[in-house]
Amino acid sequence: MPEPVESHDPEGVDYGWVMQTTFVLTIVVGAPIVALLAVATGVSLPTWASRVSFAVRVGALVWFIVAVGVFLYARKEENVA
Repeated sequence: MPEPVESHDPEGVDYGWVMQTTFVLTIVVGAPIVALLAVATGVSLPTWASRVSFAVRVGALVWFIVAVGVFLYARKEENVA
């Protein structure tokens, strides 16, 4: 059987895994958070531009928190193994 075309054995934190996991979790966790904050805070979002601006501002904070959390988890698990 031929060798796989792409294979790697990362030393330390696997940053590809961190980026992919951050992307998925930010969408899965971030979308409901943005929607709940938009409704719960009573922010007036009359135009699409204001809605996009609100989603980007809240989404950036969610992305940062998720990215740091995923990285710390990956680093902890790498040290355990």
